[in-house]
Amino acid sequence: MAEHIVKAFDTEIGQLRGLIAEMGGMAEVSIRDAVTALERGDEALAQSVVGGDAKLDALEAEVDRMAVRIIALRAPMADDLRDVIAALKISGVVERIGDYAKNIAKRVDHVESRAKLGPLTLIPAMADIAQGMVRDVLNAYAARDAELAVEVIKRDEKLDNFYDSLFRNLVSHMMENPATISSAAQLLFVARNLERIGDHATNVAEMVYFAATGLYYSERDMPGGQEKVI
Repeated sequence: MAEHIVKAFDTEIGQLRGLIAEMGGMAEVSIRDAVTALERGDEALAQSVVGGDAKLDALEAEVDRMAVRIIALRAPMADDLRDVIAALKISGVVERIGDYAKNIAKRVDHVESRAKLGPLTLIPAMADIAQGMVRDVLNAYAARDAELAVEVIKRDEKLDNFYDSLFRNLVSHMMENPATISSAAQLLFVARNLERIGDHATNVAEMVYFAATGLYYSERDMPGGQEKVI
């Protein structure tokens, strides 16, 4: 009976991880498609991103139900409990990442004169960093890889620096090309959304670090920081 319960629990945890992986893959594709739509002015692709967000919401709700059921029926402890709690929190953050991708897609039909918007060419490079952080942090979660999670956390500074540079570039562009102010302002919102995606990927990385080690990332170098929470 005990062996059966353990196997059933392992199956449920596997299903939970599978749902998180599916959510992460969808969020990553949404970022890519939203930025591609922005580059090309492809409103059909943008609408596809907006419409696909409902499936991400549904997957989050499914993760919530499964996690609550596992906690209620299995009463997991230590490593197992951290796994379930991490999945519960991560699903909410990944859903929010999908919302930011949707916000980017909604800007597509508000950007005009793309040929005159030089800073637009910088958006894909920033998106590549954000998308890579999302991909790698979900890989870290799947593998319980604390080191990869730390690497993602450190990469957030690069994204922040890119945002600061792009912000200055856009402000200068608006001053020099008043006719493009409205469209350039939309790119400011896009850049901000990408920066927030990086912040959320960092939040997930901290959760992964906790799930894998039992330690809070922010306290790892403090005196007593090597004492596990649970």
